[in-house]
Amino acid sequence: RSAGLAGPTPAGTRAGMPEYEQGRVIRVDAKVCHVDLGDRVVLAAPRGALFEKLEGVKNPITVGDMVRIDPDGDPVHVHEVLPRRNHLSRVASSHDPREQVLFANVDQLFCFGSVKKPKFSSNRADRILAACLYHEIPATLILNKIDLDKKGLADEIEETYRAAGVKVIQTSVETGAGVEEVAELMRGKTTALYGASGVGKSSMLNKIEPSLELKVGHISRHWAQGRHTTTHSSLHPVPALDAWIVDTPGIRVFRLHDVNTRELRDLFPEFAPYAERCHFPDCTHTHEPDCAVLDAVEAGELSVNRFASYLELHDEADPPPNYIPDVEPDEDP
Repeated sequence: RSAGLAGPTPAGTRAGMPEYEQGRVIRVDAKVCHVDLGDRVVLAAPRGALFEKLEGVKNPITVGDMVRIDPDGDPVHVHEVLPRRNHLSRVASSHDPREQVLFANVDQLFCFGSVKKPKFSSNRADRILAACLYHEIPATLILNKIDLDKKGLADEIEETYRAAGVKVIQTSVETGAGVEEVAELMRGKTTALYGASGVGKSSMLNKIEPSLELKVGHISRHWAQGRHTTTHSSLHPVPALDAWIVDTPGIRVFRLHDVNTRELRDLFPEFAPYAERCHFPDCTHTHEPDCAVLDAVEAGELSVNRFASYLELHDEADPPPNYIPDVEPDEDP
């Protein structure tokens, strides 16, 4: 896990050297960064050397990065990306295996889902929660639109994720339920927001901080999916809470980057008590005999949906280092 893309710190303001200022990236457009210097926001282009150090990473700078810029340059440029305390990334695309860093330097992430319109996607939530656990970013599941819940689905979902060690807050922007609790959890922190389009991220933020005036989308009648209202990650201040939020696009496909199958098992913590009873200490929980995790799924003690997410992620993950696959012996001639 890379801590950042920073190079050596410049000597500073010696004769003939520029005087750098430090700021935070609040938005990245193509190859131009919006950098908040505290008293103003400036546009700065990443210097070419930053693109030479990528080593399998798609983007050298992301929202939330602390950077040093030369404000008097022509053009103004980002000289250095300072070391990150954390970041969240994914595989760039099905055609591009590089790491795409979505944001950096956050205190927590809120994974938004809705009970209906659109219906809750365990697979989507499981992927982002696994990524947060891998990158050591505290995550909370915000289960929105509970005013539409007529069958008690919200309580079932909450029970499943609490068993996995995930904090869950049930909310409704329409009734105000849970909104104050979400706001208090944001207070004084930088919070990343993630979720499918239409689940109510922007609506809740506008309710908490009306001055944000984030665009709210509508649900397609035909597909029951939200239209994308956020097209890029961006960092917004929330003055009333002395907080910042990173609003992310409604990404439809999220694949974990550089997580191997051995590491993946630890990203589903509810498996651990059962895994201790598996016959094989290196059990993958996919096909082995006497697998206590498989038995627990069949007995209804573990969530079928969560296990289905695990199997899908397992198929996408790389084998661990020094892995020797099972090979059938050659038949005698």
